[in-house]
Amino acid sequence: MESAQLEISSALVDSPLTTLARGLTVRVYRELRELDTLRPAWDRLLDLYPPATTFSSWEWLTCWWRSFGKHDALFVLAAFDSQNQMVGLAPLAISRQAFAAFPSVRVLRFMGDGTFDSDNLDMLVRTGSEASFVQALFNYLEAHRSEWDVCELNTLPPDSSVSQFLTDGCAARKWTSFEHFIESAAIYLSGTWEEYLNTLSTEDRKNIGRYTRRLNNRYDVRISRCTRAEEIFPGLDALFRLHQRRWEQIGHRGSFSSLERREFYRDLSLCLLNRGWLELWLLELDGAIAAVQFAFRFRDHIFQLQEGYDSERCSDRPGLVLRAHVLKQFISEGVRVYDFLAGDGGYKKRWGAQSRRYQTVRFAMPFTRGSGVLRLMEGAADGKQWLRRRMPAAAWKLLKNIKSIVAGRKETSAAKVRVISNSRG
Repeated sequence: MESAQLEISSALVDSPLTTLARGLTVRVYRELRELDTLRPAWDRLLDLYPPATTFSSWEWLTCWWRSFGKHDALFVLAAFDSQNQMVGLAPLAISRQAFAAFPSVRVLRFMGDGTFDSDNLDMLVRTGSEASFVQALFNYLEAHRSEWDVCELNTLPPDSSVSQFLTDGCAARKWTSFEHFIESAAIYLSGTWEEYLNTLSTEDRKNIGRYTRRLNNRYDVRISRCTRAEEIFPGLDALFRLHQRRWEQIGHRGSFSSLERREFYRDLSLCLLNRGWLELWLLELDGAIAAVQFAFRFRDHIFQLQEGYDSERCSDRPGLVLRAHVLKQFISEGVRVYDFLAGDGGYKKRWGAQSRRYQTVRFAMPFTRGSGVLRLMEGAADGKQWLRRRMPAAAWKLLKNIKSIVAGRKETSAAKVRVISNSRG
């Protein structure tokens, strides 16, 4: 792809590659290899954007795309100023979804979204350029309305610099738009390990000491952080095994039943290690891995994504002991936030986590197919909430279990069809 030009000819302005808007040149990138040309500027924006996280990095998104993006189309928009400096990046992609009477809806969403692996997805923008970037983004989307129906931006972080500009822009243009919020949780750390412990309940403080001593009395205990490439795959294999065993024992598929997800974690871990961002921790008992925590860092922020522990040793609480150890280590290293990401489970609050909220922004141009789809989606969501408020808790849980079983059977049936198809090929 040719580089951004200081002067854009009228022919190029109207091309699908480049649009001039609000003094910014907005360009679209549709191939993964083309993103390599953006990497230096991408890294600079990541360093300069205050709410940036690992989830918006080139490493995270390109690794995710290689594993999960084969059915979607890249639609990454980058905005350049008159000095050819990239001032904003919207890493987007287009997927096709069926909804009610609409068999093929073109949904514009964040690159990395759709598999429940990514949170804190956001656009990267140079400070002071937020308004002009979002305005240029809307202008581009309006000019290329034939390529998308609905834009759905999930898990925008609470401190995103562009989220308010997005909602305000939709209102100013009278586009159809809706906002939703989902819970997340994070521990805010400061001071010393002892000061942190004093924020926990008496019972939880005692349990950390009790089970740490129990493990040391019963086993030869070793806790380590993977810092070399050759340590990563054995650690990940243990994570996959322990995580799967625990969830399969209670009738769930588990996150790592997916080959694509296992490949993603392997590819991603090597990239994160090279940047000094990987936080893969192991707890071994008599030489056998009994607990694993998969996390990563950005600046003074830790994101805890997955974990696994030996369900046959659950009475020894190896997962609790490992988490206490890594939190103590992180505090000593100056980490200020330990982020549990989406969900507000009770166990997170026992560790002192505070509730936060991710924002979802959905929008479409008025009087379009996408606008109709959005209104139908919102109506269906309202109906579901109405039903949930009025059904007994036991009945609602039963309904969810039936839905999960049906979905599982459909997936199993589809897998069988794929196996038969492959064997015939």
